[in-house]
Amino acid sequence: MSKITTELLLERAVPRSTRLRKIETLNLSKLQLKTGDLDPRLFSRLRHLQKLDLSDNLLDKFPNSLTLPDLRVLNCNNNKLEDVTALKQFPLLEELTYENNVYLTLNDDYKVMFLLQNLRLLNGKDITKLANHVRRVNSRKLTSKVTAHWEKFFRDQLPEKYTAEQVKSIKKKFLKSVQTNVVYGPSSLSEFTRWRVKMIAEEFLAYSLGLELNTDPEPEEKMDENEEESTESPREAAEDVGQVTVTPSKRKRNHSKPGSGNKRSKSQANTKEEAAVNPRKSSHVQDDPAPDKPRTSNEPAKEASPEQGAEGTHKNGEQFPKGQSNRRSSQLTGEQKSQEQDNGVVSLTPVKNSKGKEDVSAEPLHFLQCHSKGNSREDFKTQLWSCVFEPLLDCGARKDPVVSSSRTVATCGGESICLIDCETGTVLKKYKVATEEFFSVAWTTLTMVISNSRKKSHNILAAAGRRGIVKLIHVAADFCYGEIKAHKKPIATVCFSPTRETHLFTASYDKRIALWDIGIPDCDYNFKASQLLVLEALSIPLRIALVPTCSDQYLLAGCEGGCFAWNIKLDKEQKSRPFEAIFQFPDEDGGMTTSHRVDGLAFLNDDVVVSKSSKPGCIYLWSWSRSFDAKGKGYQRTVSAVILAELEWSTTDLSYLTLSTCPAKDYVFCGDEQGSVWMYNLSNYTTAWSSAKGKRTDKRIPPTQILNWPELRANGEQLTEVLINNVVSDPTFTYLVVLTSVNITAIWKKS
Repeated sequence: MSKITTELLLERAVPRSTRLRKIETLNLSKLQLKTGDLDPRLFSRLRHLQKLDLSDNLLDKFPNSLTLPDLRVLNCNNNKLEDVTALKQFPLLEELTYENNVYLTLNDDYKVMFLLQNLRLLNGKDITKLANHVRRVNSRKLTSKVTAHWEKFFRDQLPEKYTAEQVKSIKKKFLKSVQTNVVYGPSSLSEFTRWRVKMIAEEFLAYSLGLELNTDPEPEEKMDENEEESTESPREAAEDVGQVTVTPSKRKRNHSKPGSGNKRSKSQANTKEEAAVNPRKSSHVQDDPAPDKPRTSNEPAKEASPEQGAEGTHKNGEQFPKGQSNRRSSQLTGEQKSQEQDNGVVSLTPVKNSKGKEDVSAEPLHFLQCHSKGNSREDFKTQLWSCVFEPLLDCGARKDPVVSSSRTVATCGGESICLIDCETGTVLKKYKVATEEFFSVAWTTLTMVISNSRKKSHNILAAAGRRGIVKLIHVAADFCYGEIKAHKKPIATVCFSPTRETHLFTASYDKRIALWDIGIPDCDYNFKASQLLVLEALSIPLRIALVPTCSDQYLLAGCEGGCFAWNIKLDKEQKSRPFEAIFQFPDEDGGMTTSHRVDGLAFLNDDVVVSKSSKPGCIYLWSWSRSFDAKGKGYQRTVSAVILAELEWSTTDLSYLTLSTCPAKDYVFCGDEQGSVWMYNLSNYTTAWSSAKGKRTDKRIPPTQILNWPELRANGEQLTEVLINNVVSDPTFTYLVVLTSVNITAIWKKS
């Protein structure tokens, strides 16, 4: 990487120059420059610079004091810019390009139109007419709405003689309220509208009450929104999280007797099955502040029109605010930190290890309450169902390795999806759909064409639940670009093919598993999804897993009525297929049965399957290759699972406490009805099981470790009746993410 020096500036001048103050055109493209390389002291000597090319670098923002008073043309294409507000320091700028900065959105375009009064060309387009509308009409209407909001709701709250503390309190409430309630233009511009509303509100208060004006337009107050479909920035999401981070020494076991754990009520256990489907129409994002128009569901997804919220507030669309790195989002101000701690609904007290041995092999890092309905701190009822770690990118779109590494996990439950940095506990992004209850999330990596036939890999998150609709989210661009109306009943789980990145399986309460090709979106996020296959089940599929050695040919599913296998090979003409095999397992009477709920299913390695719920008190490990005779002919065959071992587990008959595996470390994880996590290290057994004549392990294998739920207090009262719905580790078993029935996400780190 080349550091910027006087010599470099003189050499890259067009034409070459002998003095910095004589340079009018400067080309600094393709130098791998980062923000720290732009030295304000050196740039301040470029007093007559008019054209600057910074394209194809690694810039994430501009320093606030570059002092280029005569700059007219700026090229920032192909960088990693996260914010545009610093460009206001170039008031004479007439031409600006910043294409292929994946964090920047339509909202940022509108910000620069407002901030740069002389701007004529933006990304090669003449924006004179639109910019005048933004600066005048938009500002006039928003100012009128802000003033009316003050007069109607806040003017009478301020006494004739008021103290500075009263003014401060009113200001805080007003800024929060006005950003929530004042809306204008399409929902795709909701972030820009909030940004302008805050700016106008602060100017209004400064003029009316003589308050000091905040000249930094970037930071935003926490938005406590009830949006139909919305997203929150890392700063906003962090403030919605109840969290206390401590270092406990010992943990205490809940001494409930086996089987005495609190069972889920019928309404809880059947939450998914009773869910109603309420799909909505979508609309295409426009380039001007006009109402959205109806469109088909495989175009970029936007809700058709704003709706009235519970308090008369409009619900915005699903456009994300711009992305921010974890480093940046975790730098909270003192006020924000105090707010976050005030929201801290969780505290830990010392407890003991269940085995009475030394400290456990994993320590709790964070307990987060980030899926609350309406961001309520009192919500301890939202069930959290699914989490999955983000895959690594060979060439990540984001600058911060923290964000793109496997310590970033997507979690879902209730109306929201969260992206969490496991090390810091920071909620990096939050996505909401007020009418949805999310049950499952899955990642894939697509190679997308970004411009000029250039290709780049990006991670895409698929999420689905109660409404039977799959949401497709381009995380790096902070944009939910589409949806697939996959089923008319709720979707229990989704997963992507490991070999075909666009192939998505959706398992639904309509007793079908569908295979979709989600396509690859173009640079305008147009895409075409198609259904390739439908697998017919006899009961509701709860968990699905592709067979690692033949992931394009066989799929395994744990269902309400048993464990089934399907042939999914696409060279067959039959598009709707019955199951090919159903597996028998030992029952409580010593016989064999196919009829049982299988609510936990995963592969430990290429051959060993782990399944749960054939009978209370154990988890089975069995061989796929020895159980399923691929040479057998015909559909709907009944085959006996070749059991390799049983894992000792809770005696509860409570359903939907699922399991997971960490194949790289030979670990199995499963939570129970008392808030504990059972961990099994099976590395001493897998070699013996892999042999063709591997014998069954006679005795049940006990857990290597049990992580017990610590005593957590919410508003002074201890949280009890905690069920562990799901437990997932990252591929290297560094972090363990625990999802509960009480709206708490627990993150443990291996010691």
